[in-house]
Amino acid sequence: MLLWAGFLSILIGIAALAIDRRLAHFIYDHVSAKAHKALDRITHYAKAGHWLAAAILALIVAAGMRHFGVLDDDSTMLINYSLAFIASLTMGSAVLHVIKLVLGRRRPRDDMEMGLYGFMPLAFNPDYNSFPSGHALTICCVAVIFTCVWPDWWPTWFAVAGLLAVTRALLTAHFLSDVLIGAGIGLIAAREVLQLGFPGFSPGWF
Repeated sequence: MLLWAGFLSILIGIAALAIDRRLAHFIYDHVSAKAHKALDRITHYAKAGHWLAAAILALIVAAGMRHFGVLDDDSTMLINYSLAFIASLTMGSAVLHVIKLVLGRRRPRDDMEMGLYGFMPLAFNPDYNSFPSGHALTICCVAVIFTCVWPDWWPTWFAVAGLLAVTRALLTAHFLSDVLIGAGIGLIAAREVLQLGFPGFSPGWF
Protein backbone atom coordinates (compact mmCIF):
# COMPACT_ATOMS: atom_id res chain seq x y z
CA MET A 1 0.00 0.00 0.00
CA LEU A 2 2.77 2.45 0.88
CA LEU A 3 4.46 1.77 -2.44
CA TRP A 4 1.33 2.79 -4.35
CA ALA A 5 0.79 5.76 -2.04
CA GLY A 6 4.32 6.91 -2.79
CA PHE A 7 3.90 6.57 -6.55
CA LEU A 8 0.51 8.32 -6.38
CA SER A 9 2.04 11.22 -4.47
CA ILE A 10 4.75 11.54 -7.12
CA LEU A 11 2.20 11.42 -9.96
CA ILE A 12 0.02 14.08 -8.32
CA GLY A 13 3.18 16.12 -7.79
CA ILE A 14 4.01 15.93 -11.48
CA ALA A 15 0.45 17.03 -12.31
CA ALA A 16 0.79 19.90 -9.82
CA LEU A 17 3.60 21.38 -11.93
CA ALA A 18 0.85 22.91 -14.07
CA ILE A 19 -0.48 25.05 -11.20
CA ASP A 20 2.65 25.44 -9.07
CA ARG A 21 3.55 28.99 -9.91
CA ARG A 22 0.03 30.42 -9.68
CA LEU A 23 -0.57 28.61 -6.39
CA ALA A 24 2.72 29.82 -4.92
CA HIS A 25 1.87 33.42 -5.83
CA PHE A 26 -1.59 33.03 -4.31
CA ILE A 27 -0.10 31.66 -1.07
CA TYR A 28 2.54 34.39 -0.96
CA ASP A 29 -0.14 37.07 -1.30
CA HIS A 30 -2.65 35.59 1.16
CA VAL A 31 -0.70 34.02 4.06
CA SER A 32 -0.52 36.68 6.75
CA ALA A 33 2.64 37.59 8.63
CA LYS A 34 1.13 36.09 11.80
CA ALA A 35 0.30 32.80 10.06
CA HIS A 36 3.73 32.75 8.43
CA LYS A 37 5.38 33.12 11.82
CA ALA A 38 3.29 30.28 13.29
CA LEU A 39 4.06 27.99 10.36
CA ASP A 40 7.76 28.82 10.57
CA ARG A 41 7.79 27.69 14.21
CA ILE A 42 6.57 24.18 13.37
CA THR A 43 8.11 23.52 9.95
CA HIS A 44 11.51 22.77 11.44
CA TYR A 45 10.14 19.66 13.15
CA ALA A 46 10.49 18.07 9.71
CA LYS A 47 14.20 18.91 9.38
CA ALA A 48 16.43 15.92 8.67
CA GLY A 49 19.24 16.87 11.04
CA HIS A 50 17.04 16.73 14.15
CA TRP A 51 15.64 13.29 13.34
CA LEU A 52 19.00 11.90 12.26
CA ALA A 53 20.57 13.04 15.54
CA ALA A 54 17.67 11.45 17.47
CA ALA A 55 18.09 8.16 15.58
CA ILE A 56 21.84 8.06 16.22
CA LEU A 57 21.29 8.81 19.92
CA ALA A 58 18.63 6.07 20.11
CA LEU A 59 21.03 3.67 18.42
CA ILE A 60 23.79 4.43 20.92
CA VAL A 61 21.43 4.05 23.90
CA ALA A 62 19.99 0.80 22.54
CA ALA A 63 23.45 -0.62 21.87
CA GLY A 64 24.43 0.18 25.46
CA MET A 65 21.26 -1.45 26.76
CA ARG A 66 21.92 -4.61 24.80
CA HIS A 67 25.56 -4.69 25.87
CA PHE A 68 24.52 -4.67 29.52
CA GLY A 69 21.60 -7.05 28.98
CA VAL A 70 18.93 -4.47 29.82
CA LEU A 71 15.55 -5.00 28.14
CA ASP A 72 17.00 -7.15 25.36
CA ASP A 73 13.84 -7.28 23.23
CA ASP A 74 13.22 -3.54 23.46
CA SER A 75 16.85 -2.69 22.74
CA THR A 76 16.87 -4.95 19.67
CA MET A 77 13.70 -3.30 18.39
CA LEU A 78 15.13 0.18 18.99
CA ILE A 79 18.36 -0.73 17.17
CA ASN A 80 16.48 -2.08 14.16
CA TYR A 81 14.12 0.87 13.84
CA SER A 82 16.94 3.38 14.31
CA LEU A 83 18.96 1.67 11.60
CA ALA A 84 15.90 1.44 9.36
CA PHE A 85 15.28 5.17 9.69
CA ILE A 86 18.92 6.07 9.01
CA ALA A 87 18.96 3.78 5.97
CA SER A 88 15.63 5.16 4.71
CA LEU A 89 16.78 8.74 5.08
CA THR A 90 20.12 7.96 3.43
CA MET A 91 18.58 6.16 0.46
CA GLY A 92 15.80 8.71 -0.03
CA SER A 93 18.15 11.67 0.36
CA ALA A 94 20.59 10.23 -2.17
CA VAL A 95 17.80 10.02 -4.77
CA LEU A 96 16.43 13.43 -3.81
CA HIS A 97 19.76 15.26 -4.03
CA VAL A 98 20.59 13.73 -7.40
CA ILE A 99 17.25 15.06 -8.68
CA LYS A 100 17.92 18.46 -7.07
CA LEU A 101 21.32 18.76 -8.75
CA VAL A 102 20.34 17.33 -12.13
CA LEU A 103 17.01 19.13 -12.65
CA GLY A 104 17.71 22.30 -10.66
CA ARG A 105 14.76 24.45 -9.66
CA ARG A 106 14.53 27.87 -8.06
CA ARG A 107 12.49 28.25 -4.90
CA PRO A 108 9.16 30.12 -4.97
CA ARG A 109 10.51 33.03 -2.93
CA ASP A 110 13.16 33.63 -5.60
CA ASP A 111 10.35 34.16 -8.11
CA MET A 112 8.48 36.62 -5.89
CA GLU A 113 11.48 38.54 -4.60
CA MET A 114 14.04 38.36 -7.44
CA GLY A 115 12.04 37.35 -10.51
CA LEU A 116 13.97 34.09 -10.84
CA TYR A 117 11.81 31.13 -11.76
CA GLY A 118 12.01 27.71 -13.30
CA PHE A 119 14.25 24.72 -13.86
CA MET A 120 17.86 24.77 -15.00
CA PRO A 121 18.74 21.13 -15.86
CA LEU A 122 22.35 20.01 -15.51
CA ALA A 123 23.44 23.38 -14.09
CA PHE A 124 24.56 21.75 -10.80
CA ASN A 125 23.93 25.09 -9.12
CA PRO A 126 23.14 24.91 -5.36
CA ASP A 127 20.84 27.93 -5.71
CA TYR A 128 18.52 25.71 -7.75
CA ASN A 129 17.61 23.33 -4.95
CA SER A 130 13.83 23.48 -4.53
CA PHE A 131 12.80 20.26 -6.24
CA PRO A 132 11.97 17.97 -4.41
CA SER A 133 11.49 18.86 -0.72
CA GLY A 134 13.89 17.26 1.76
CA HIS A 135 11.67 18.19 4.71
CA ALA A 136 8.72 16.31 3.16
CA LEU A 137 10.89 13.27 2.52
CA THR A 138 12.25 13.26 6.08
CA ILE A 139 8.93 13.57 7.89
CA CYS A 140 7.36 10.84 5.74
CA CYS A 141 10.22 8.49 6.68
CA VAL A 142 9.56 9.38 10.32
CA ALA A 143 5.83 8.64 9.93
CA VAL A 144 6.58 5.22 8.41
CA ILE A 145 8.93 4.26 11.26
CA PHE A 146 6.53 5.54 13.91
CA THR A 147 3.77 3.50 12.30
CA CYS A 148 5.92 0.38 12.71
CA VAL A 149 6.44 1.11 16.41
CA TRP A 150 2.90 2.30 17.19
CA PRO A 151 0.75 0.87 14.36
CA ASP A 152 -2.63 1.80 15.88
CA TRP A 153 -1.68 5.46 15.68
CA TRP A 154 -0.84 5.45 11.95
CA PRO A 155 -3.51 8.05 11.01
CA THR A 156 -1.94 10.47 13.50
CA TRP A 157 1.61 9.94 12.23
CA PHE A 158 0.67 10.47 8.60
CA ALA A 159 -1.62 13.40 9.39
CA VAL A 160 1.19 15.16 11.28
CA ALA A 161 3.64 14.32 8.48
CA GLY A 162 1.22 15.74 5.91
CA LEU A 163 0.75 18.92 7.92
CA LEU A 164 4.48 19.50 8.39
CA ALA A 165 5.18 18.75 4.73
CA VAL A 166 2.52 21.21 3.57
CA THR A 167 4.04 23.96 5.71
CA ARG A 168 6.88 24.04 3.20
CA ALA A 169 4.50 25.13 0.46
CA LEU A 170 2.57 27.51 2.74
CA LEU A 171 5.84 29.24 3.63
CA THR A 172 6.75 29.40 -0.09
CA ALA A 173 9.96 27.55 0.74
CA HIS A 174 8.85 24.99 -1.85
CA PHE A 175 6.30 24.58 -4.59
CA LEU A 176 3.46 22.10 -3.99
CA SER A 177 4.96 19.67 -6.50
CA ASP A 178 8.28 19.74 -4.59
CA VAL A 179 6.43 18.69 -1.43
CA LEU A 180 4.35 15.93 -3.04
CA ILE A 181 7.28 14.38 -4.88
CA GLY A 182 9.56 14.60 -1.82
CA ALA A 183 6.88 12.90 0.26
CA GLY A 184 6.46 10.17 -2.33
CA ILE A 185 10.19 9.46 -2.41
CA GLY A 186 10.22 9.27 1.40
CA LEU A 187 7.32 6.79 1.53
CA ILE A 188 8.86 4.53 -1.11
CA ALA A 189 12.36 4.68 0.39
CA ALA A 190 11.20 3.85 3.93
CA ARG A 191 8.89 1.08 2.73
CA GLU A 192 11.56 -0.58 0.60
CA VAL A 193 14.21 -0.38 3.32
CA LEU A 194 11.86 -2.03 5.82
CA GLN A 195 10.63 -4.72 3.43
CA LEU A 196 14.06 -5.64 2.08
CA GLY A 197 16.37 -4.93 5.00
CA PHE A 198 14.15 -5.47 8.04
CA PRO A 199 11.58 -8.15 7.16
CA GLY A 200 9.03 -8.71 9.91
CA PHE A 201 9.51 -5.25 11.42
CA SER A 202 6.64 -3.55 9.58
CA PRO A 203 2.86 -4.07 9.36
CA GLY A 204 1.63 -6.45 6.68
CA TRP A 205 -0.26 -3.71 4.84
CA PHE A 206 2.97 -1.88 3.99
